[in-house]
Amino acid sequence: MTLDEARARDATDPLRGFRDRIALPAGVIYLDGNSLGALPRATVARVDDLMTRQWGDRLIRSWNEGWIDTPQRIGDKIARLIGAGPGEVIATDSTSVNLFKLLSAALHAQPDRRVILSEAGNFPTDLHIAEGVAAGIPGATLRVVPRDQLGAALGHDVAVLMLTQVHYKTAERFDMAEWTTRAHAAGAMMLWDLSHSAGAIPVDLNDAGADLAVGCGYKYLNGGPGAPGFLFVAQQHQARLGNPLSGWMGHAAPFEFADGYAPAPGIRRWLAGTPPILAMAALEAGVELMLEADPALIVAKSAALFDTMAAIGDALGLACISPRDPARRGSHIAFRHPHAHALCQALIARGVIGDFRTPDVLRLGLTPLYLGFEDVVRAGAILGDVLTTGTYRDPVFAQRQTVT
Repeated sequence: MTLDEARARDATDPLRGFRDRIALPAGVIYLDGNSLGALPRATVARVDDLMTRQWGDRLIRSWNEGWIDTPQRIGDKIARLIGAGPGEVIATDSTSVNLFKLLSAALHAQPDRRVILSEAGNFPTDLHIAEGVAAGIPGATLRVVPRDQLGAALGHDVAVLMLTQVHYKTAERFDMAEWTTRAHAAGAMMLWDLSHSAGAIPVDLNDAGADLAVGCGYKYLNGGPGAPGFLFVAQQHQARLGNPLSGWMGHAAPFEFADGYAPAPGIRRWLAGTPPILAMAALEAGVELMLEADPALIVAKSAALFDTMAAIGDALGLACISPRDPARRGSHIAFRHPHAHALCQALIARGVIGDFRTPDVLRLGLTPLYLGFEDVVRAGAILGDVLTTGTYRDPVFAQRQTVT
């Protein structure tokens, strides 16, 4: 695609108006929205109002003027993005904490099944949390197998199959309906991590029959760094599953201050401590922006952006390790290169922000809400220049960075 062709595509892009509602710095092509979404302009005013009026003026009264219902209110909005019903999703804690809650609950609810099954190479925190859960429950174990052995590993001892719908590195996507059906056929519960799915690809938890799910708010939902996560518990499981973190906000009557714990009915029992209202305000603004966009347009543009960047990578001789079929991937593209880290750092120095995933993967997020075709073509030109000139070989780019 030429630069003129890219500009023509952008001019007719039905999502083009969203770009103006995102605060993107001049001179930067941002290809890391799948690690940290950009700042919606509305977030600034939303958080400012919360600080100056709701906190500064109304003080403690704001808890009775909307704050106390924030986790459920935002959860219901996220539910519309992931195919869940009202009262099945709540915004709370982090993805890691929410995984701990749901995995523990699934094991405690099935004492005759002691195995958490997951994929080797899953996002590390998922495996780390699962390992910790298993270590704390007598007889429980974490079973980790390669993707092509998951089916065979779904035995009668598996309590819960935990999969990340879109792989954080390769963008490869599991078929949610297929694997949920396979888990249920084996008598196991199905838990999905939607961190690279929510706001990026079609998700329909209820249609697939999923039992449990978690996700984060800081990627495609543009909720800000360290934004609260969310969890989903299907309606039919809510009465029988218990939150192992029995904090006061999950109590049936938190302001009666009883010594004993009585879980709240429904999704509210999955709360623990006091919700971070400042962070919640930013998350809600990002979720509301995402809800305004037509999901079909997001999917179509994601596929077109991928094809554009994949063609650039092919022309440069880069090995694309992401599936070419849009139905089998998320909304980022991954290239393998022996000097991927240095290549990523050289691109950042030129204003193209992507990220590196060990040991040799350059990962580029293709965020349809605010990324344009001209951005991709310009990024491709810079990538080509960095490769052909060998700029990435400069020793300064070999220095490891903590992030990106």
